[in-house]
Amino acid sequence: MISTQLIIYCINPGCNSPINPMEDSVCASCQTPLVHRYLWATGSLSAQISPGTKVADRYEVISHQIWLDTQPGLPPDVPEELPKEVIPYLLLYQERLHLPQAYGFVCNFERDTTDILLLENVPIDETGNIYPTIVEAWEQATAVRQVYWLWQILQLWIPLSELGLSGSLLVVDNLRVQGWCVQLLELYQTPADEKLSLQNLGQCWRFWVASAKASVAKGLENMVQQMCETEVELEAINIQLNNLLLAAAAELPLVLKVAGSTDIGLVMAQNEDACYPNALSNLDEPLLSHLSIVCDGIGGHEGGEVASKLAVQSVKLQIRALLTEVTEQTVLVPPELLQEQLEASLRVVNNVICARNNEQKRQGKERMATTIVMAVQVPQQVQTSTEWQSNNTHELYLANVGDSRAYWITRNYCQLLTVDDDVATREVRFAKSLYRKALLRADASALTQALGTRDAESLRLKLQRFIVEEDGILLLCSDGLSDNNWVEQSWQDYAIPVFTGQLTVEDAVRNWINLANEKNGRDNTSVVLTYYRVSPEYLVPVTPALPEEIIETKIQEEQEEPISFTESSQTLPDLDLDLDLDLDLDLDLDLDLLEEPFTSPKIPPTLIKKPNRDKRLVMLGGVLALLVGGTSLGLFAWWQINPQGLQQMCRQLPQTVQQLCPPRK
Repeated sequence: MISTQLIIYCINPGCNSPINPMEDSVCASCQTPLVHRYLWATGSLSAQISPGTKVADRYEVISHQIWLDTQPGLPPDVPEELPKEVIPYLLLYQERLHLPQAYGFVCNFERDTTDILLLENVPIDETGNIYPTIVEAWEQATAVRQVYWLWQILQLWIPLSELGLSGSLLVVDNLRVQGWCVQLLELYQTPADEKLSLQNLGQCWRFWVASAKASVAKGLENMVQQMCETEVELEAINIQLNNLLLAAAAELPLVLKVAGSTDIGLVMAQNEDACYPNALSNLDEPLLSHLSIVCDGIGGHEGGEVASKLAVQSVKLQIRALLTEVTEQTVLVPPELLQEQLEASLRVVNNVICARNNEQKRQGKERMATTIVMAVQVPQQVQTSTEWQSNNTHELYLANVGDSRAYWITRNYCQLLTVDDDVATREVRFAKSLYRKALLRADASALTQALGTRDAESLRLKLQRFIVEEDGILLLCSDGLSDNNWVEQSWQDYAIPVFTGQLTVEDAVRNWINLANEKNGRDNTSVVLTYYRVSPEYLVPVTPALPEEIIETKIQEEQEEPISFTESSQTLPDLDLDLDLDLDLDLDLDLDLLEEPFTSPKIPPTLIKKPNRDKRLVMLGGVLALLVGGTSLGLFAWWQINPQGLQQMCRQLPQTVQQLCPPRK
């Protein structure tokens, strides 16, 4: 039917007058924010439906294949048996930053036997306009962004190829960009008799590379020529593209400000959250400019709060050691190796908390645990595209366990970077349910994993790497803020003033916490906000209201003297991880732990192999390996290489873990 009036329904089920004009942003009756959920309608049938049509008395056709759900508070239709075409979207849910997700179906439209699959999380803005293709945006993009787009496509090649979907990356109109981020409109199945390779991808890229920026054009042309004319391996192209990306990114300046705070909220008797940095952080600590953490403890008074603090302290200890090792390298450390080391660090944290649970004989829901979301900005030395030496490659690594979240916010958009570890997500990943249907479960928000509940081998970890190549805010928060989508609904009011210089980052942190207390006040809230600047303009000076929570760091563009340590143990901070936890706890751990079997990846014994430096590098890999694996062989080997370093490390650990250490000589 052809619409005569464009309306949208309020999502509040208790609203007395839910019908609103489509252009409104809040419900006139109950003041609930209106949800404008734009969808991509797949298939040839949807392409034939004219704009202005209302489909199934619910979906307004805005433009070619772009539909608006005018009743977003109702669950979409989903067949009892999921069609085969929808399964890849579910299996690839972890890639939701780049890929759309299945929303629902319009069944038997106008007596047609074909159901129309509707996709959400698509490259369409809040007004219903589709984002540009890479081709449309290519010539206006910076050199680093051009390489960054290609790097993202290459990272998607393997997961899509495994499901026979790599052809989705070869359709130009299917590849859209929201700023730095490559996003696909939909997934296309490659015909069974057609085998796609890097040669096909190289031929697709060849047309773009011809108009690449001068500083990266030669490197891209050489790489694409290899892809088109030789049997080059994916790994070789990946290395070349990564080196070119980091060299281009290092040309940019990098200035950052970071602030963090945690709040008990309006109802809770204690604060189980912890974050870094916070009001007590040492502003002279070099780690402040490279690490941010939010943890949400689980387990009640003197349980969850201990787990979250223990996690923050343990992560700080390990990341300080890791970054010290990285700064001593004279060659680039591959992203895969850094990701492995960060994964190993999280497994160490898990085992430290797990050991404390075992020491206190906690079982089931009595076990304390914590969520975590952490960001690590890794500085590496690299020769830039214009052949000068830079000390920062703009790499940002992100990890999360549980439902604490990370958002990337610019003047133009807010992007959720993480995926929650909850029952709803698990149902989607196992291809059992579409996400909107899974949200209807009573246990939809129950966590499926957290640090400390089980041994490290059970953790399913996914680390992401980003390149900071635009001005933006990285927001880490616990669910005290993110619940009910308040970040997505209000980011412009709270972030834009930071970009314009009207608000300091520490005042912005306080404002976010005030919003959380107003809207989700029944929980603790932690917020860590890092403002990254790569543009040359100076920040507008403002007077901070909370000066003790802020640090501003200018990453030096000149080459500095490398940090030198005579003993590997000197990389360890003076942190006391053995908190006095002889407590009687009454814990309530709400975890649904039915996850798939997990095989722990092999952790490399050293960060990177280099001549004449094996002794120093053994320290970091050795700590991670012995704590994750806990084998007496690993302990004995480290004891033989560096007994003093081992003993000092052991003294930093909880009593339960210390028992694994060899006796002092």
